[in-house]
Amino acid sequence: MATSFKHLIIGAGPTGLGAAYRLRELGESSVLVLEGADHVGGLATSFRDDKGFTWDIGGHVQFSHYQYFDELMRKALGAEGWLHHQRESWAWMEERFVPYPVQNNIRYLSKPTMWKCLEGMVELYKNPGAKAPRDFHDWILATFGRGFADVFMLPYNFKVWAHPPAQMNYQWVGERVAVVDLQRVLGNVIHERDDLSWGPNNTFQFPKEGGTGAIWNSVAKLVGHEHIKLKTRVTRIDAKKKIAYTDKGEFQYEKLLNTMPLDRLVSIIDGADPALKTAASQLKRSTSHIVGIGMKGKPPEHLRTKCWMYFPEGNCPFYRTTVFSNYSPQNVPSGGYWSLMTETSESTEKAVSRATLVEDTVKGARATKLIPEGTEIVSTWMYSAEYGYPTPSLERDKALAAILPALDKLDVFSRGRFGAWKYEVSNQDHSCMQGVEWVNMVKLGIPELTLPFPNTANANWGKR
Repeated sequence: MATSFKHLIIGAGPTGLGAAYRLRELGESSVLVLEGADHVGGLATSFRDDKGFTWDIGGHVQFSHYQYFDELMRKALGAEGWLHHQRESWAWMEERFVPYPVQNNIRYLSKPTMWKCLEGMVELYKNPGAKAPRDFHDWILATFGRGFADVFMLPYNFKVWAHPPAQMNYQWVGERVAVVDLQRVLGNVIHERDDLSWGPNNTFQFPKEGGTGAIWNSVAKLVGHEHIKLKTRVTRIDAKKKIAYTDKGEFQYEKLLNTMPLDRLVSIIDGADPALKTAASQLKRSTSHIVGIGMKGKPPEHLRTKCWMYFPEGNCPFYRTTVFSNYSPQNVPSGGYWSLMTETSESTEKAVSRATLVEDTVKGARATKLIPEGTEIVSTWMYSAEYGYPTPSLERDKALAAILPALDKLDVFSRGRFGAWKYEVSNQDHSCMQGVEWVNMVKLGIPELTLPFPNTANANWGKR
């Protein structure tokens, strides 16, 4: 016999926990979250290695578009449970650090490279393209000019996404990329002015202890652990009978919220329309390999206040590195240690040698002046998130338009970073609020905003 619940949630990441919290807030008791792992948090989990270093699954920082989310975060960790940082991000290029966004700070580059970037921007200003871009590659050229595209945007975006930009759409961009303002760029060059404040995450917060995972452990406590069942993997869904089958039993539901990857979900629904499986097969993704390096001593002076850095060049496997010990002193053991955390992408379009990645990362960190000579490395750690980034591919929007409405009609609602596969609304705040907004829709009849209208959700950095 199946155990019955009004609301069944698959996945205890930010989306699933956000939905469960909202249901409990509305007084709903018939709620169960099924999580295949032995912990909550999903990609927002933290780990502590055997040397006492704390690691996240990537360089998470927390900033928010939503007042509701902010209030939940304060409730989770308390006002005193956070450290607040002014973003200091850079790119390593031509053997030097360039302030981010690079396009606004090209004065740091060598004169030939700076001129190459400016020449492309001026040419674009004189001859703007008349046609709409076909893809992300075209959008980069039409937005930044050939010079800056070749110097930074094209190589960096391939390292990040592990797919050529020509395979991606550009509608996701929104607030994610600072576009070129030629007057601003020239003014910065002439007046030797740094331009550092762009973006929604120019200030961010981070937990004092426990890493990002501490947030979602606390939210799980607010939900109530009796409403969360760990180490319970959903293997089959009968959408007609409304039963989810797991390795720990069967669960009847009235409404189902899924946050597992959408392609996996479609593959386990009994009798799913073959067209949905075909559409799901069009979805692209990348794997994220996180390598942590724990070291004795203090960060070198040039890293003392940096948050994270971008690496477009080929002298290292990673595309981004976080000075993770700068986020919180509790991320490293007491007694004088510091840490770096790198991110390397992989896909069918970009191979990675997993067996040698830690070694290759250390070599790359030395080559890019992150680790000074003589530094004692006391710990290395690696985690591979097979589903790291949902790629905004050319096929994505058409596939989602076929899959998500069809599932909604079955009372199987798929939301979250990979549940809805929309990168542009997949930060912690977006993901959590997708769960909250789903509850508001099914319980209160309030239309969702974040998933169907990403540009509106990201229209400003004020709170809603």
